[in-house]
Amino acid sequence: MATRVARKPLAVCVLSILACAAPVAAGVTRIVIDQKQSPAYDGKSFGSAGQYEILTGRAFGELDPKDPHNTIITDLTFAPRNSRGKVEYVATFILVKPLDLTKSNGVLFYGVPNRGNRNLGGGYRVAGETGEEFLLKRGYIILNNGWQGDLTPRAELETITVPVARNPDGSGITGTFSTRFLDAPSGTTTQPLPAAHDAADMDTSKALLTKGAADRSAMVPINSRDWSFGDCTKNPFPGTPDATKVCVKGGFDPNSLYELTYQAKDPLVLGIGYAATRDIVSFFRNQAKDLSDNANPIAGRVSRVIAQGVSQSGNFVKSFIHLGFNQDEANRIVWDGANAHIAGRQLALNIRFATPGNTRETGSESTLWWGEYADTIRGQQKKSSMLDRCRATKTCPKIFDTFGATEFWSLRMSPNLVGTGADKDIPLPPEVRRYYFPGTRHGGGAGGFETGAPKAPNSCELPDNPNPETDTMRALFVALADWVTKDTAPPPSVYPRLDEGQLVSPDSRKMGFPAVPGVPLPDHLIVQWFDNDYGPEFHAADLSGVQSIQPPVMKRVLPMLVPKTDSDGNEVGGIPSALHQAPLGTYLGWNVTASGVLKGQACQNAGSFLPFARTKAERLASGDPRLSLDERYRDHAAYVEVVKAAVNRLSQGRFLLQDDAARLIRQAEDSKVMR
Repeated sequence: MATRVARKPLAVCVLSILACAAPVAAGVTRIVIDQKQSPAYDGKSFGSAGQYEILTGRAFGELDPKDPHNTIITDLTFAPRNSRGKVEYVATFILVKPLDLTKSNGVLFYGVPNRGNRNLGGGYRVAGETGEEFLLKRGYIILNNGWQGDLTPRAELETITVPVARNPDGSGITGTFSTRFLDAPSGTTTQPLPAAHDAADMDTSKALLTKGAADRSAMVPINSRDWSFGDCTKNPFPGTPDATKVCVKGGFDPNSLYELTYQAKDPLVLGIGYAATRDIVSFFRNQAKDLSDNANPIAGRVSRVIAQGVSQSGNFVKSFIHLGFNQDEANRIVWDGANAHIAGRQLALNIRFATPGNTRETGSESTLWWGEYADTIRGQQKKSSMLDRCRATKTCPKIFDTFGATEFWSLRMSPNLVGTGADKDIPLPPEVRRYYFPGTRHGGGAGGFETGAPKAPNSCELPDNPNPETDTMRALFVALADWVTKDTAPPPSVYPRLDEGQLVSPDSRKMGFPAVPGVPLPDHLIVQWFDNDYGPEFHAADLSGVQSIQPPVMKRVLPMLVPKTDSDGNEVGGIPSALHQAPLGTYLGWNVTASGVLKGQACQNAGSFLPFARTKAERLASGDPRLSLDERYRDHAAYVEVVKAAVNRLSQGRFLLQDDAARLIRQAEDSKVMR
């Protein structure tokens, strides 16, 4: 859950913005450089690009609510305006650039921050090289900016200040909001409300707090006299009145789910985050002249932009494109290429009282497919695509959609491939390539060739999954860059398909998953997907508008599919890593919660690893149906040969860079497998 935003400082910031903006056109009106590190990285030089410097600052911008480029932003018409009739924002940014810009490769890497955390290429980190170094030695300029307006500003976090929506008469806007509390530590008396979702009325008789099982079955109302909008951490129940917290008499039961429905107030216009990103990237890409006394520090040096978002920020990438923000206010393209990585949904940002940092809520109600598909099950008779708007304006980027196994199990990836009916493959359009990493957890594991079982992730029962994605992601980034800058066709899409028999129901028998003694089966572990009714003011296909029915009315459970497995339980299809092709166990995209209210259910966003027995005797003694290591690999040299063959296949398919191929072979040779 995102950190709470204080109301009074926000109001001060908004007033400050209104006072200081210059009388110029909409978009970014000025930038301020607050800090410069020159040279950065202790003066280190990166390949032919040389030394770099890091600039951090703020971008001041304004939006015209009447401009068709902005009208899709929920509540923008209810935001306060300056004397020119514009709505203002201030976003922080970080810019990493070569000291000598002539040594840049001319491509701006736009990393979408995740909950404000910077994306400077960390996802490309391998042993011996940081993710930043991977980009810097290739001459990239890197830009991040704040877009999530419900975060509290702090050092090294990219944030944005956006206004509060108000009624035309100046009165505050309120609305029904629902939130959940679960798995609280024993002794917890007080829980925070979601950031910027203060209670409009602290009379608990006008709200509803219920308690029940984790699956929301048998939810029972709690007497309004037995809980409060208050803080009981220092004073006994009902505590100190507080519109930002909830206190329960006797404390929260750690083995129960609580659901609170109440009237929230003062919604932030969070959808501005999309437009601010559009305008900030466009400024650094296109602005060649000074604005006021501030110059674009990379003016005239950017020919292409490649964006990447990971998980939550990958959802941002999808929604940014879907809602039409890849066209700036001058009708120019913003991103030439985009990678939505491990992103199963769209982002719940452009909604009144949105909670964009919450992974358990809204996000799958919208159009979820790149190709054209008619979602008749949810009432859409015409075909739709996330590319509809950018196609109409000829501003679609070249897109890589990359993801692994956990996205199927925890993040509802299935409809992206097979729609709401889960009965046919949705063809990909020519602007999109899709690459799947079988048997990986959310974001991939640390890699290496180790036979021991890693420690279980926090709150999970089974050992962590080491199966990596990074090695392949590095090669795919180079392929995306070549596609964008040289029009070199990337490798064909590789992902599990229905027509190839690689997608099945999440049932162990249909998956072909083996019964390993003592190991839970994956049956019923998938996070369910509901067709919910949020009311007539919610535009589900665009994930925008007002959710007037809270909690929503659940109309039906929608079907989802997962990849089929082999006799070891390892998935088939996609681009298997070298480790996956030379397995030391079963690599899974799911895990099981070890304790608490969710015990026995999916351990969200986690994967797991089931190591093979060392010898046939050990295997037979435990009843493990999977072959042991010594039955698979004669000795260490034989194992290394299997790794070399896997590395060669990946390299030939352009899914592994030459340096990384050599590194993996060295790791296998240095490993203790079969020694």
